[in-house]
Amino acid sequence: MAFSNDYLMIYIVALGSFTYGFNNSVIGSVLGLSSFLEYFEIHNNSSKSNSIIGATSGLFAGGGAIGALISAWLANKAGRVRALQVTCIICIVSAAIQGGSVNIAMFLIGRFVSGIGVGLMVTLVPIYQSEVSPAESRGRMVGHHGFLIVTGYAFAAWTGFGCFYATSPAFQWRFELSAQVIAPALLLIGSTWLPESPRWLVEKDRDADALDVLRSLHSSRGEADAGIQARTEIGEIRTQLAIDKEMSRAGGRWTLITNASYRKRLFCGCFVQFIGQSTGVLVINNFQVSLYNSLGLYDAMPLLLYAVYLSWAAGMNYVSTFIIDRLGRIRLMIIGLIGCIVAVSCEAAMVSQISGTSNKVGSGFGVFFLFLFVTFYGGGLDATTYVYSAEVFPTHIRGPGMGISVFTQFCATLVYTEVAPIAFAAIGWKYYLVFIIVPALGAVLIWFTFPETKGMSLEDISKAFDDNNSARGKSEEDLEHFEKRSASHNESV
Repeated sequence: MAFSNDYLMIYIVALGSFTYGFNNSVIGSVLGLSSFLEYFEIHNNSSKSNSIIGATSGLFAGGGAIGALISAWLANKAGRVRALQVTCIICIVSAAIQGGSVNIAMFLIGRFVSGIGVGLMVTLVPIYQSEVSPAESRGRMVGHHGFLIVTGYAFAAWTGFGCFYATSPAFQWRFELSAQVIAPALLLIGSTWLPESPRWLVEKDRDADALDVLRSLHSSRGEADAGIQARTEIGEIRTQLAIDKEMSRAGGRWTLITNASYRKRLFCGCFVQFIGQSTGVLVINNFQVSLYNSLGLYDAMPLLLYAVYLSWAAGMNYVSTFIIDRLGRIRLMIIGLIGCIVAVSCEAAMVSQISGTSNKVGSGFGVFFLFLFVTFYGGGLDATTYVYSAEVFPTHIRGPGMGISVFTQFCATLVYTEVAPIAFAAIGWKYYLVFIIVPALGAVLIWFTFPETKGMSLEDISKAFDDNNSARGKSEEDLEHFEKRSASHNESV
């Protein structure tokens, strides 16, 4: 159906981003509630408790990896909007399981199912956003994915801080876990007004429907101009799909690996997701209350600082949506990585010196460096990695490409968060060295080898990876040849 307000559409679908952020972050504040720890008999510093806490993060990340992998099949089979609707139902069910948990096994199952849901959600949302956004503002529009993720983180933290003062111990953590149902329920309702991706529609030979959607997306240009722009764009989409499908047939089902251009795109998409997690962002987030405890801060103060920390992160993500189309993806990621490296280095130094002491000045600096870290991560990396991963793939492999990229993110998260409790207990601050060395190496690789995509249409991005496979780089005779070859193949099958 027609949708005249592009940003309203982006915000509705970004409720899925909020869902990922809230569901991911909620465990950080829940683990800071003594009522939750006492109910499930989780005691600090015991090996059993460390294993349970590690499993809580690990199962969530494992479920997320599975969700990311199946997202491509679901998005291509059912369409982007219907796939989002199925994902909403999964997230609602998982919230009900966690909020109603009566034992630790039930809670862990709920976290695993929640992981599957958010793995789907965090992949599907930027795919959809990138496919309905104009080239000149795609960075800002898809950047709202990162902004709403961290807004979800912040809401979870403030919910946890408020629940700390609830008089009923059970209500404290059950309400917070049950609140995970709100955003996916709203998205499920709002999705009935979302148009299907025009690129998916063209891929399914529904050109008339795609043309209606494109006219609606360009309606701000005026009726006549919107029609012209829509017809021009649908021609480029159809031709690029024909070129890409021709390449895919040559490479077979393993075209993502066998085709050099696609292989480079896949590496770039996966690597930016990996390097984002290699800053230690989720280790710092999920174990932040414990980190504040190591700095000598207890009771409600860690929960308050956690909430303020994530609110600041959301603000920095919003700032990034205004500068990503000006500075470019690569430059912004490099600035973010360098800032994170400096902040984590300083934080590790503070923890190594003041952990277990009552040094209030040192504790203050420790908190400052955490906020410095999230300033650079939120402003330079968070949204930018999703924008870049979503836009480097052509339409017909965007689902699988983005799914594998986010799968890489969850695998990195699984490794880093699963070993974090044991690593912090065994080697303390030295675990932070991983989050200094790996990003430093990654920054060098990105700066010298990754193509910039700022200001390019999704079809035109092909030129950044392989000049021979862009619709805009072909003559009219070439375009007609590819379209006829594609039509002939479709008729034969």
